[in-house]
Amino acid sequence: MTFNRAIPRVAVITLAASAAFAAAPVAAADKAVSDNPKFDQLDKNHDGFITRDEVRGIPGFGKAFDEADENKDGKLDRAEFIKADAIHDRIVAGTYVDDSVVTAKVKAALFKEPDLKSLDVSVETLRGEVLLSGFVKDESQREKAMKAAIRVNGVASVKDAMVVR
Repeated sequence: MTFNRAIPRVAVITLAASAAFAAAPVAAADKAVSDNPKFDQLDKNHDGFITRDEVRGIPGFGKAFDEADENKDGKLDRAEFIKADAIHDRIVAGTYVDDSVVTAKVKAALFKEPDLKSLDVSVETLRGEVLLSGFVKDESQREKAMKAAIRVNGVASVKDAMVVR
């Protein structure tokens, strides 16, 4: 009986090559999880986890933290942090959309005010806080603008930076 050693050797090489290619996506996924400079920067005590205290300074991250903390241990590992960061990005994007809607509503309210030159008043909104700036003719116009803005749904507060000409 004769054995052909070429066939088993080819099979071994083929299996080895297949295993190497199959492992490549797994290695890439592990590398993506481990190579996260934002995680490394926030992990102040370098224990491999992010705690609530470590993200306390990031507005709106608490909700994302709670949602991503799948095992409810009060800390995020690298995989949970990636999820939390994505959730936080969606929250921030939603805030910008909400702010632009509030700005548009305030501009419409100013436009509807009689005897107010609404085009001379600029409106900026950040997290529901509205800043009115620009020029008004007198104090009564300033007051009308402030009252019109505060009545708009979604406005948390109004700051006055208008100048009387």
